[in-house]
Amino acid sequence: MRATRLAFHAVLLPALFAVAPAFAVPALQAHRAVYDITLDKASDRSGITGISGRMVYEFNGSPCEGYTVKFRMVTQIVTGDNTRLTDQQTTTFEDAEGKTFSFVTKSFVDQNLDKEVKGTATKETKGLKVDLDKPERNSIELAATQFPTQHLVELIGKAEKGENFYETNLFDGSEDADKVMATTVVVGKKADADKADPEAPALAKLATDKYWPVDIAYFDDTDKSGEEVPEYRISFKLLENGITRDMVMNYGEFSMTGKLVNLSLFDQSKPCPTK
Repeated sequence: MRATRLAFHAVLLPALFAVAPAFAVPALQAHRAVYDITLDKASDRSGITGISGRMVYEFNGSPCEGYTVKFRMVTQIVTGDNTRLTDQQTTTFEDAEGKTFSFVTKSFVDQNLDKEVKGTATKETKGLKVDLDKPERNSIELAATQFPTQHLVELIGKAEKGENFYETNLFDGSEDADKVMATTVVVGKKADADKADPEAPALAKLATDKYWPVDIAYFDDTDKSGEEVPEYRISFKLLENGITRDMVMNYGEFSMTGKLVNLSLFDQSKPCPTK
């Protein structure tokens, strides 16, 4: 389950540009968002009868300092007579020029460490080089791509221009950190907030902010079978400042919802110094 990627777009998260970017970078709000996770739908084939949990996403940084994301999602998954507790913890950093992306992810099952993936991805002339430290030292060459914050900044830019459909790609270090994901993005028209929105109390002063409805489908960029079936998709409401809410995470056999229940806004970083 690629929970990290969900956070970056719902999170899942910022493109880093030079001190004097060639185009306007949206003012991404540093924040901590807490979401309640519940089961939306599940097929008989999935065997899942219940999902509950919590996701915490913390975003900090600026276009001159780079961006740090801390993410954790704990879920209790019920399948028949079995109940399993999963815990994924991820920390990432994107440098200020968008050239390197470091990541570490620890996955626990029933409080026992199941997997740890740690490494750094570096953009090179011909593509992306991924140097892994864990689970074992290895170097991987992948196609040219962008990192999570770049993906988010691109999305906000497209939405501002009224572009409602586009395709792009992404590397976020999730799972085994050995793939570039192709994404298909659909952006709806900007909508007014609903005063009766159940997430309004958590949004507080942002409760009246307009939002874009967004749907993103993720495909394995290395899959040449031609089936064109997404590995999963996520839909959410996106604010201009990069905060996401009202998520639906669809894995085909089952889907989960993520509802914002608490939001803390951090002080913004100082403007980048001029040369």
